[in-house]
Amino acid sequence: MRGGARLSGTVDVVGAKNSVLKLMAAALLAEGTTTITNCPEILDVPLMADVLRSLGCTVDVAGDTVTIDVPREPGSQADYRSVSKLRASVCVLGPLVARCRKAIVPLPGGDAIGSRPLDMHQSGLRKLGATTEIEHGRVVAQADDLHGAQIWLDFPSVGATENILMAAVLAEGTTIIDNAAREPEIVDLCVMLQQMGAMLEGVGSSTLTVHGVRGLRPTSHRVIGDRIVGATWAFAAAMTRGEVTVRGVDPHHIDLVLDKLRSAGAETTVGEQEFSVSMGGQRPRAVDFVTLPYPGFATDLQPMAIALTAVAQGTSMITENVFEARFRFVDEMVRLGADARTDGHHAVIRGVEQLSSAPVWASDIRAGAGLVLAGLCAEGVTEVWDVDHIDRGYPRFVENLRSLGADVERVTADPTR
Repeated sequence: MRGGARLSGTVDVVGAKNSVLKLMAAALLAEGTTTITNCPEILDVPLMADVLRSLGCTVDVAGDTVTIDVPREPGSQADYRSVSKLRASVCVLGPLVARCRKAIVPLPGGDAIGSRPLDMHQSGLRKLGATTEIEHGRVVAQADDLHGAQIWLDFPSVGATENILMAAVLAEGTTIIDNAAREPEIVDLCVMLQQMGAMLEGVGSSTLTVHGVRGLRPTSHRVIGDRIVGATWAFAAAMTRGEVTVRGVDPHHIDLVLDKLRSAGAETTVGEQEFSVSMGGQRPRAVDFVTLPYPGFATDLQPMAIALTAVAQGTSMITENVFEARFRFVDEMVRLGADARTDGHHAVIRGVEQLSSAPVWASDIRAGAGLVLAGLCAEGVTEVWDVDHIDRGYPRFVENLRSLGADVERVTADPTR
């Protein structure tokens, strides 16, 4: 990409990556055909489809619609080759324990952003009556019967909340999950489960009450808009001093993001499923960010926060409280001329007027997107390598950037470099 353009125009956002994969896993809870619409056309969707196929499901991915036909007796052992490519694949653990009373799931792969242990997943399933062990690189769980339980999560883990929730919906009795994650994607999963016949209370709060039922039915469900993608475009508008309208996202899901951008000098307007961010050609001001579980500032947006503060007026501090390896992104930003230092969970960024072009490497989905946005604010031509990561979270990323006025193209990697 060649820096210097101020992004301007309208961009549409489709379904949330962090929701669709869990909804696909939830389909395992009911025999029959479940249809999920507004799905993002990203690499992770066909990868998750492969995981479900390894369990005996028939999965059709056509545009923004995924159709999943679940057999009466799905398999209980997920294929290693499919699971190893996708962190979210671990979310089949809860549904398999619920439906099959056993599950063998290889430890998953995914982004290189730090350790994400499964301790809370296993602890919750054990309280529901399952036995779980890590054997030969696999999570092995089994349960003769599942029963309701009182479960307290040490940390509001999204993945643990999802797995425990999906196991509890078919357990006998009532389960209470305290300190549950409250992300909009959790709410989306709860809505789909309720459509399937689950009995839930406290949806959207930190205490989820699950009244177990004997069985669920397949359903059709529309995925919520991707707040992380929507917020990425908001940061892009602020960084490039442009004006962008984002459609397809509930702006209340990114209230804190928009508040931070207003502190940076942006003007924002919000509608029912859209919002706009305008900088009016002005350079953003320095802002501090602290990543926390929802409704705090999302760790997935930390690279975008660093990229913004790298070109802002003044000094900012970024504090990372969720994934310890996220700050490897800072090393790549320094290659682009950012004045940034890290110390443990903190990064201090002194904004510069303009970054300078350089070849940089994307270590994960959000780092890749953040580096592209930083490249739009750099003098000269910037190359971002390993952009296949971006494909896992941002559909039509280059095309959308071009539609907003960016000078960017995707090229085939030179194997000799």
